[in-house]
Amino acid sequence: MPSLPRQIEDYAATLPEGAPLCPSALLHLGTRAAVDQALSRLARRGRLMRIFQGVYMRPVETRFGKCPPSEDKVIASLSELWGEVIVYSGGAAANFLGLTKHVPVRSVYLTSGPERRLWLGDRPVVLRHAPRWQLVAPNRLAGNIVRALAWLGPLEVDDGLERLAPRISAEDLADLASVRAVLPAWLAEPISRLVACA
Repeated sequence: MPSLPRQIEDYAATLPEGAPLCPSALLHLGTRAAVDQALSRLARRGRLMRIFQGVYMRPVETRFGKCPPSEDKVIASLSELWGEVIVYSGGAAANFLGLTKHVPVRSVYLTSGPERRLWLGDRPVVLRHAPRWQLVAPNRLAGNIVRALAWLGPLEVDDGLERLAPRISAEDLADLASVRAVLPAWLAEPISRLVACA
């Protein structure tokens, strides 16, 4: 019978990129202490990556060697694992929408859960707890618009909306209209004006 680390490695190879490996999901292979030790050993050897305490992932093999899994895939799988909303930060959303040329120096996401620091190889990824209104419409353009405008702030929200208006479809406008109730007044009012003019 293969060793426990080998069994874990074989199991990890069957998972899609960015799928988390947690000790509690591997207890069918051995005791908790043995699984913890095997995961630590695999991480030290570079066969797995420790993303966060108790969360490991298989590195991706490339022609340049082993790399961390795709950040988007990691975030999506952790969102599902932890049952939390995790979305781009306002600065990243503003950059994505072309409202700023400022490229965030480090990866920051907003989350409904507690603040955490993940490690993708030697690159930190920060999860910051955010109020509910900044997490609306996850993975949708309307949500990114809200987060980008929140990042711009009350003084620039009208200008930001004016620049975005030609690119907002009727469906995205309906999404924006549906989240107005939870937004602060300084953001809900200009969005309401945009909806009224459409």
